[in-house]
Amino acid sequence: MTGYYQSFSQQSGQLKQVKINLFNFGTPNLVIMDFKFLYYRITNIILNPVKAWEAIYSENRPIKFVRSSFFLPLVILAAVSAFLGSFLFTHTGFSNAYPVLIGIKYFLLLFFVVYATSFIFQEILKALDLKGNFKLSFKIITYSVAPFLICQIISRLIESFIFVNVLALYGVYIYWTGIEKMINPPEHKKIPMAIATTVSFIALFVVTNWLLTLIIEKLYFTFFA
Repeated sequence: MTGYYQSFSQQSGQLKQVKINLFNFGTPNLVIMDFKFLYYRITNIILNPVKAWEAIYSENRPIKFVRSSFFLPLVILAAVSAFLGSFLFTHTGFSNAYPVLIGIKYFLLLFFVVYATSFIFQEILKALDLKGNFKLSFKIITYSVAPFLICQIISRLIESFIFVNVLALYGVYIYWTGIEKMINPPEHKKIPMAIATTVSFIALFVVTNWLLTLIIEKLYFTFFA
């Protein structure tokens, strides 16, 4: 693992670019986490989603960049929050292995649900005779779930803040503005598309969370309790 970073400059007061190379096994295709991009993209997609989608449409970044510089940092932060919340507050009577398993569970949960929803969204586009591919589907789903991932980071760390997850509904508006810019579907197809995608995401999250919880508890009480 190699990397470099540029820190915050106290003299200029400007946010400098922060990049980390991950999984560098000597191949030319490096995975980069660009934290400057992450900060500004989160800010823009939440405060001004219409303008943010215009930028997303025009820049046409590869899926690898979106995954490593936006999606993975948020998922990792949510997993770390789940670990810390379990370790410090909710499962203090368990051994240290349980918070670790909880962190792994939430990483796998969020990673799988977003990817699976992106695939289903791609199939929804095909069923509605609309343009689309996995790259487009992944971008729309990933940016749309940003409020949900941020809410997970907060609520998994401090369980009493679980009410903040209501704010994740703002992602529906981000999704709506995204499909208008990136796909521009006919009016009569927008609502069925939004309902199908939302129901798919919720169903995948609930079922996958249930299954992973069963697996994690089985592993813990079999090997670590």
